[in-house]
Amino acid sequence: MQLTPRQIITAMSGLVVAMLLAQLDNMIVAPALPTIAGDLGGADHLSWVVTGYILASAVATPIWGKLGDLFGHKYTFMTAIVLFLVGSALCGLSQNMNQLIMFRAFQGIGAGGLMVGIMSVLGMLVPPRERGKYMGVMMSVMPVAMIGGPLAGGFITDHVSWRWNFYVNLPLGVIALAVIWSTLHLSTEARRTDKIIIDWTGAGVLTTWIVSLVLAITWGGTQYAWGSWQIVTLFAIAAVFFVIFLVVESRVPEPIIGLHLFSSSNFRLSTVMGFIAGFAMFGTITFLPQFQQFVQGKSATNSGLLLMPMMLALMATSLGGGQFISRTGRYKAFPIVGTVLLGAGLYLFSTMDVGTTTLRSALFMVVMGLGLGCLMQTTNLIAQNSVQMKDLGAGTGTFTFVRTLGGSIGVAILGTVFFHQQAQSLRDHPAAAAALGSVKQLRGLTPNLLRGKSPTAIHAFQHAVVAGTHTIFLVASLLIIVGFVASWFIQEVPLRGGKAAATSPADVDPLVSAEELAV
Repeated sequence: MQLTPRQIITAMSGLVVAMLLAQLDNMIVAPALPTIAGDLGGADHLSWVVTGYILASAVATPIWGKLGDLFGHKYTFMTAIVLFLVGSALCGLSQNMNQLIMFRAFQGIGAGGLMVGIMSVLGMLVPPRERGKYMGVMMSVMPVAMIGGPLAGGFITDHVSWRWNFYVNLPLGVIALAVIWSTLHLSTEARRTDKIIIDWTGAGVLTTWIVSLVLAITWGGTQYAWGSWQIVTLFAIAAVFFVIFLVVESRVPEPIIGLHLFSSSNFRLSTVMGFIAGFAMFGTITFLPQFQQFVQGKSATNSGLLLMPMMLALMATSLGGGQFISRTGRYKAFPIVGTVLLGAGLYLFSTMDVGTTTLRSALFMVVMGLGLGCLMQTTNLIAQNSVQMKDLGAGTGTFTFVRTLGGSIGVAILGTVFFHQQAQSLRDHPAAAAALGSVKQLRGLTPNLLRGKSPTAIHAFQHAVVAGTHTIFLVASLLIIVGFVASWFIQEVPLRGGKAAATSPADVDPLVSAEELAV
């Protein structure tokens, strides 16, 4: 039985609160990163505060999706929220960078179940043809959180303590749990009655190859030389366990990631684009506050405020695009236009220098926000429309996993590039580098401490930050070309839940049954 719009909105209220929780945590920490690095030390490990969180989230995402299919999405979703809140409390109690990284990883395990839970439940509530406008509402929460998150994070960091950027999750999480418990009733949710088999072997192998890959990329060229035995061994482990993972998943009855999902060309293409979008977005936005605070001289609060043009553009595109897709059922143009705008925005960011004004960078953010708004919800919608309802959790989890993995690898690769370029720039100015202090002192350098240095040292460090940001944005913009090419091969399969267009059998995705198209 199809729910009425009022019933859907009531059920979605809990999802909105959970979406706010997930997105606030992503953004509220960003303005505090320079201060956290200075307080706890270890600026060279700064990227791991983000990478550890994203990596754990990536590994956990397909597992949460599969558990939702097996045990029911509501209670699996609520369990993920509880783990996320415990991790948030532990992060706020961290006494050094190693503890913070470890607790962020624990928090990421819970976070892996938030987004996949939200999208899986929404997929059960609303058919794909109508899902666009509701996903547009959900996506509009992201800009609200992304605007409010950096503002709140910057204010808390400047006036209270960076630790409260994690503690603030606790009351919001309790509200989310209460609302979901009382409003979300999935009466039509399928329940497994046969013997449930959890693919623990696949989960372990998946974790091994992902962690090995990200460690190799992160440590290569920094901790160890690219040709060192440590890096070569990590890459070898990643390759071997990836092959083992494919073998395991092809044989177990309930795989964490069902390889049959990738027999759909649309699913393959949407996951490729999700990976690229995650790589570009997480990998670049993580280091944007470095430029805003060290080069443009903005406070943590103001650096959060400067993200507003991008978030408003993202919100407008998400809402407008969702309504358009629901009315027309057409969506192919969005990934094409989105990759063009995202690539253009990233390239414009690569042109920034020490003289770049906030107005100019704000215009760059608008371009990037429009591109992200075209991509974020549309690629997820395409992926969900390419799988059968019984695989909705696994399909959503797999798509989210690939996009999150792209973010994790993006932060690792671009973080390595950023600090390499920064170090190279400082080596070109030895006198100024000496004035900045030792390598250990540089790891604890905050924007406030930089202001106490000599003008020559400040100038050299700002140019070093510019060198790093220029390179990472340029690399990310070049990667978008792959996504642009992939977007042209997406087939505009009719969305389930609407009037089926006259379509030849060859146009219909093999994983979408005729019965589901007629829903």
